[in-house]
Amino acid sequence: MQRIHKIREKVRAQAPLIHCITNPISINQCANAILAVGARPIMAEHPKEVREITDSARALMLNLGNITDARMTSMEISARAAAGRQIPILLDAVGVACSQMRRDYVCGMIKTTRPTVLKGNYSEINALLREDYCSSGVDADPGLDERVMDRAAAELARTCHTVILASGKVDIITDGSRLIHIKNGTPQLSRITGTGCMLGALAAAYLSVQPDMDAVVTACVMLGICGQLAKTDRGTGSFMVGLMDALSTVTDGDIEQYMDMEEIGIEGP
Repeated sequence: MQRIHKIREKVRAQAPLIHCITNPISINQCANAILAVGARPIMAEHPKEVREITDSARALMLNLGNITDARMTSMEISARAAAGRQIPILLDAVGVACSQMRRDYVCGMIKTTRPTVLKGNYSEINALLREDYCSSGVDADPGLDERVMDRAAAELARTCHTVILASGKVDIITDGSRLIHIKNGTPQLSRITGTGCMLGALAAAYLSVQPDMDAVVTACVMLGICGQLAKTDRGTGSFMVGLMDALSTVTDGDIEQYMDMEEIGIEGP
């Protein structure tokens, strides 16, 4: 709780610039989520300007949703710039379980510019570890449970030398030696588009001041608890408004009251 408080406080005090190259489906939600927690978003994606923008940012969030040739080129340029300046990178591997092109692209990015955090839902993380695995669409395979994904995420973290965020009903965060479950949230988060992208944006905001697992834990706790606070019977539109309100008003007391986190003993390689 003390670590989460310090991370949130630093972001509000420093207002770091977060460069996001993300999909147009969720670009508004991501920008507003970053603003809600006290950071500053910039969503530049033209290949001729992204290096300059990334150089001035404190963290970089890359999201493969609705990918295009231009966006792929921009992501590569920005990732190289961030790596050269030791700016934290979060790579959200959207769709790699259903597209070989996306899988190959992410694997190439991991090799050339190792991300600080590699994010995906259970199916996407499993697909990056197991070449023979595929799934339908961008939704997580309900047949993958936490025990299977604990092992898969830890193995991928050790293989890629990065922090893994496997998002799902239980969010799994691991660097290969520690493994944490975040159990906050509500099913309503999966009924509106963009909440997974928002999680990546929040993690990038917190990575800008604390480039390790604690930043990712903070993001998962924040989105999950704010989802719980926003839960409503009025419909998905009201829920989205409530979620944004909660992100900008949630207190440390709320987090301490609702946080549902567990550190899991991790098996060896």
